[in-house]
Amino acid sequence: MALPLEGLAAIVTGAGRGLGRAEALELARLGAAVVVNDYGQPGRDGSGEASAGPAEEVAREIRSAGGTALAHTGDVADFEQARALVELAIGEFGKLDILVNNAGILRDRMVFSMAEDEWDAVVRVHLKGHFNTTRFAAAHWRDRSKAASGPVYGRIVNTSSEAFLAGSAGQPNYAAAKGGVVGLTTSTALALAKYGVTANAICPRARTRMTEDVFAGFAPPDEGGLDPLAPEHVAPLVGYLASPAAARINGQLLVAHGGMVAVVERPRVRAKFDSKEDVFGYEELDAVLGAHFADRPPGETFAAAEVLGLRRGQE
Repeated sequence: MALPLEGLAAIVTGAGRGLGRAEALELARLGAAVVVNDYGQPGRDGSGEASAGPAEEVAREIRSAGGTALAHTGDVADFEQARALVELAIGEFGKLDILVNNAGILRDRMVFSMAEDEWDAVVRVHLKGHFNTTRFAAAHWRDRSKAASGPVYGRIVNTSSEAFLAGSAGQPNYAAAKGGVVGLTTSTALALAKYGVTANAICPRARTRMTEDVFAGFAPPDEGGLDPLAPEHVAPLVGYLASPAAARINGQLLVAHGGMVAVVERPRVRAKFDSKEDVFGYEELDAVLGAHFADRPPGETFAAAEVLGLRRGQE
């Protein structure tokens, strides 16, 4: 029996550790040949010397299990290195079918204390890194589609975050970049649908090097217990979205952790007000909007549960 991704070639960025590693292993388990990309810097803030070690280790792990994999240690936030990554996959496997964008760093700071380089570095890796690889993969699929005079196979899975959906006070750079990833995903989905390519984004809840502070109060279970925050529980969704079975899923945002997957609805209008005059003035706006938000304490914003409804029992 053929595996779901047999004969397909994939790239996973940021795949030397954590979620990216789990995703690369899952794609390989499902039959894909995988280029494991990781810049290899030890610091979650992007600090330290780049190293081939993490990417090479995961590629060896895949090959040891009988799969096909090679390592790439370039910086996907660099335009030319991202080009080289895509060209490596095409050169080695004859084509590229799946792109999973996962690479990222954190430089957390409150907005009033954030330095320019802390903003630029996070947006560069998360948002520009997603764009760079997408740009060259998309060109490859467009060229193949033109040559074939019809649609080809292509899957993009991008990594956003609930920090974009519900806010994260100490991560204005990260939240903005992850919101940008969603915009990039929906735009890409519309642009590439006619070529047979889908693009979706996930918001994973997983305990990794990047989220160790977020989930500091949620200790892993005792040995043998199920850890709902293990990256391995998110990876199957990525494998599914990369598969032929997910052809009808395009331009979507999904939240995943443990035994839960939620499809996030696009923003809807909660309330609508029409002016009694031709246009609104200050006083009338104060009357209608002031009344609408009267039950909220000053300064209160929406809560994650209000946006997503993802508490257990509310799925």
